[in-house]
Amino acid sequence: MRFNRAIDEIQVLSFDLDDTLYNNHPVIAAAVQAMNDYVNTLAPWRAQGPEFWLKCRKQVALQHPELTNDVTRWRQVALRFGLQQAGFSPAETETHAEAAYQAFATARSQIDVDQSVLDLLASLRTRFRLIAITNGNVEVERFNLAGQFEQVLMAGRDGRAKPHTDLFDAACQHCNVAPNQLLHIGDSLDTDVQGANLAGCRSVWLNNQGVRYRYQGLADIEICDIHALSLLLT
Repeated sequence: MRFNRAIDEIQVLSFDLDDTLYNNHPVIAAAVQAMNDYVNTLAPWRAQGPEFWLKCRKQVALQHPELTNDVTRWRQVALRFGLQQAGFSPAETETHAEAAYQAFATARSQIDVDQSVLDLLASLRTRFRLIAITNGNVEVERFNLAGQFEQVLMAGRDGRAKPHTDLFDAACQHCNVAPNQLLHIGDSLDTDVQGANLAGCRSVWLNNQGVRYRYQGLADIEICDIHALSLLLT
């Protein structure tokens, strides 16, 4: 654990979810595959590959840039757009877009957080209040993070995506704490650390992704392993 700035008076720990508390890469890959598998069974001559759906997402984002703050609506709108492009009627489009998204959402929730991480959260809960702040659309209540947080704030539903400060502001208001009393833990410098810093909150960068980020600011604390957070209890 490397401290770049001194922190004190922390009352609330907020956690990013995807790639912070579990490896999300295989989960998303499986969810996208489940969505594609559903769509591709509708009619072989209408089957479209991943490249088609990626183009749909990009096209929808160009037409409606506000959707990038809500990944659930973005994917749903892109599904409808793609199905329309493939020649489905309006009624068929609605039916199949909903079914395809449900296939995605079900696979998206096939997550098993390691018991050691759950034990860490239980230990931290003895001293701090725990919440989650995510740009993703994972449904926490559908897997074994259910009940771990007093509040889960999601981009789109609760405000603009990180690094916008909306979710951090809402967290501080919900917990009735000053921004410097909330410590946010996440794997992304661009979204988690930048967002927390902009909101005046404290930040922990979980440096475990091997990604080159654009944001040049420093987190208050840098760690390489989520279990290093146990040092906050000492």
